[in-house]
Amino acid sequence: MDHRAEVSQFLRTRRDRITPEQAGIIGGSRRRVPGLRREEVAMLAGVSVEYYARMERGELGGVSTEVLESIAHALRLEEAEIDHLADLARAAGPRPVRKRRKCGERGVTPAFQRFLDAVTGAPMWVRDRRMDFVASNALGRALYAPLFEDPSGRANTARFTFLDPAARTFFPDWEQNADGIVATMRTYAGQNPLDTGLTDVIGELVTRSDAFRQRWSVHDVRHHRAGLKRIHHPVVGDLELSYEAMDLPANPDWFVFAYTAEPGSPTEERIRLLGSLAATDHPAAAAHDPAAEH
Repeated sequence: MDHRAEVSQFLRTRRDRITPEQAGIIGGSRRRVPGLRREEVAMLAGVSVEYYARMERGELGGVSTEVLESIAHALRLEEAEIDHLADLARAAGPRPVRKRRKCGERGVTPAFQRFLDAVTGAPMWVRDRRMDFVASNALGRALYAPLFEDPSGRANTARFTFLDPAARTFFPDWEQNADGIVATMRTYAGQNPLDTGLTDVIGELVTRSDAFRQRWSVHDVRHHRAGLKRIHHPVVGDLELSYEAMDLPANPDWFVFAYTAEPGSPTEERIRLLGSLAATDHPAAAAHDPAAEH
């Protein structure tokens, strides 16, 4: 990905979404841009038009934290967007961005797998920044069984969402789910622009999926921390689960997701059924685990 183009398009899309009225500016009737003009952003941020224009051309090298904060305030950036702008500025700095250790290089240790397996009442699974499945407990594998039916043998949530027709049935809120995946991947790409594995996945999806390509062009970002996930499971039916995402300090490229159901809800009953089926190796509930082959 062209870093200067990334910066330029991110700033321009943020500027385009803010109306003059929202910014407290008298807009006038003849405007050739959907949102704010460059000079209006510069005025709101307290910088010269030339300086902001240089930033929007993709030149963030040497821009101070104070100016970045002023631009973020003028563009009304949210937390994930502020962090993304900081990541883009860091990548443009005089010091080269340090490449992260390859995802999965350390591998799933027996102790970590025992930790996952010790959780028996809630689905837990781990993925990396490339959206690849890393590990899970038995209930996590059973919950995401369709993910492992990819004929390519690559259990990847982004590929499943955008390339497998089954995903639109599995995720009743497919549009929202797709938006979140793309925005999360955009965030990861900003944090580590040298991750060739991630850029390879992005390049594949941009080429093969119109839905992904359209969302990628919007330049939205997000922090994937917690939320509500609706799933239509092929065995136990409709599920409504709360999830929490957790970082792993020992491997910053991995993220643990834990799902819980509302006590006494139909989902709680169905999760218990799914757990029972998974424990007895029910063919429709148990999932093939590609990690076991390595």
